[in-house]
This record gives sequence, structure tokens and C-alpha cells, in this order.
Amino acid sequence: MDLAQAHEKVLALRDNVQSVIKGKTETVDLAITALLCNGHLLIEDVPGVGKTMLARALAKSIDATFHRIQFTPDLLPSDVTGVSIYNQKTAEFEFQPGPLFANIVLIDEINRTTPRTQSSLLEAMEERQVTIDGLTRDLPKPFIVVATQNPIEFYGTYPLPEGQRDRFMISVGLGYPSFETELEITLDQMKQHPIENLKPVLTLEDVGEIQELIKSIYVKREILDYAVSIVQATREQESLILGASPRGTLALVRTAQACAMLDRREYVLPDDIKQISYSVLPHRFISRERTSRRLRNGSGLMDEILETIPVPIGRSEYRGGEN
Repeated sequence: MDLAQAHEKVLALRDNVQSVIKGKTETVDLAITALLCNGHLLIEDVPGVGKTMLARALAKSIDATFHRIQFTPDLLPSDVTGVSIYNQKTAEFEFQPGPLFANIVLIDEINRTTPRTQSSLLEAMEERQVTIDGLTRDLPKPFIVVATQNPIEFYGTYPLPEGQRDRFMISVGLGYPSFETELEITLDQMKQHPIENLKPVLTLEDVGEIQELIKSIYVKREILDYAVSIVQATREQESLILGASPRGTLALVRTAQACAMLDRREYVLPDDIKQISYSVLPHRFISRERTSRRLRNGSGLMDEILETIPVPIGRSEYRGGEN
């Protein structure tokens, strides 16, 4: 598969998802970017705006196995990862996979379960495997966690630990639709939800090929310097206890490569880094001022940081050559 073919397939994927999630092109593009970078997606928004539908539409569009887990305070780690059950007939323990064993796993209200159960996701999200009863089992490929949470609800919730938030490649919000879009949504769902008739437009093999193609998108040394400078600047902010990690740097560069591919380019531009940083970095910050330890206005801080970092312009072409 070449770049042109990959671009056409991704456009078909975008159109397919947008037939369900209307009026949210930027959010759909970010969700697709997370998928194509083999990264996890955190959707933070109020109830009823389509968070679950976005995950379902993405899964159906690529013919992926899909499981939904509703996180609750009484959920146990074994309810997520699976459990070994003794079979009296064979006199052996048999492993029963949990709902985590799927290509796309939707975790609804991820902050409503205890830290113990939340921690059961850490190995899966980072290493695409789970260790149960001393045995390590690989998860399907691709494996993407799409988690939702309500950012304005705090009663009965448990803040996500820093290590878990850092494992999400991208954080997005959907927001309320415009009047025209909400009217269109209402008319479309008067008799049947569009998700019911959604058909796959990509295969899992297509997704794997595009993921590999994205890795070949050229990133010039000046662009890498720019990305690293932005991330390091987050660690020097007086308003933050914690800035972005090296994992954040890797996510920033990889998603910028995906942005270039979506724009049908074989090389990354500084604008790719700048644009995607608003979705890749702020959810990793920890503020000094808030008791919840999360930064509410991450985009404002990103504005300040980006203003202090010189943009690499007026140099040699970004499309190739020696680093």
C-alpha cells in the first residue's frame, strides 16, 4: 500500500464514522489518528454527546472485535482481564478471557472504579499483554483502549493515576452540537440509529499496513528538536507539578506523522507538531493549584509554551535528505 492508497482508505474511514458522529470532523480525525498510531484514546465530556457511539463507529468501520466495559466501584480486576476456572472434568484450570481481549475496548466511565481495578489496565495499555496467574497472554492486534469520563462529576469517582493518563496517546472532547447538527441527528434517529447500518470500510490488515506506513513518514532533525523542546518546556512551568513525559514526546512525533499522512504528505511540518500538541500533551499535566491535580485550561498553557519555542522556518526542505 502506498501513501495515496492509504490516504483514500483513511478518507473512507472518516466519512464512515462521520455518518454516525455528525459535525465533529476534528474529533473524528483525532480518534482516527489514535487508531492509526496504535494509541489509546481518552474522551472527556459530559453525558449524551456521543462518546460511546464514536468508539462503536470506529470499531464497526474496521471490522474489529469490540467489547464494552462499564466501570463501577465494585468491579474487580479479574472482571476486566479474565480468570482461570477449574474444570472438574479435565482436572485442569482453564483460562476464561475477560472483555479486555478485543481489538477495541470501550471503558465507560473509567474514573468510577477503584485504583486497584484501574491498575489492571496499565500492563495492557503499555505492553499489549496481561499477566494472570503468572502467565503472560498477548492481546489481539491492534489493541486500542477508548475510555470515557465525565470531567464535571466528582462524587463517587477516583482520579486516574498519572501513569494511566500518560498511557493515553490523545485526549479529546466532543462538545455539544450546533443547532443544525442537532436537528440533523434528531431526524436521522427518528426511526433507526445510523450505527445499525454501518458497514466496514477497512480491514484489520489495512489498519496494520497504514500503521506501518505512518512510521516511514519523514521527520527532519529540526522538527524533532522542535518537538523535544516543546515537551521539555512543559517540565519547566511553575504552574505545573509535572509536565509531559518522554512517552509524550514519542506520542507527539508519531501523531504528527499521522497528521502528515492525512494531508497526503511524506514529511512532517512544524505545524503538524504545533497543531497536534494540544491533544497529545495537556492531559499529562498536573497543576499545582487544583486539588484534583488536573489542569483545567491546558490549551491556554500550550499557547504560552508554543509562543516561547522558536519555530524551525527558513531552513532546508523538510521532505528528505540527511538529518
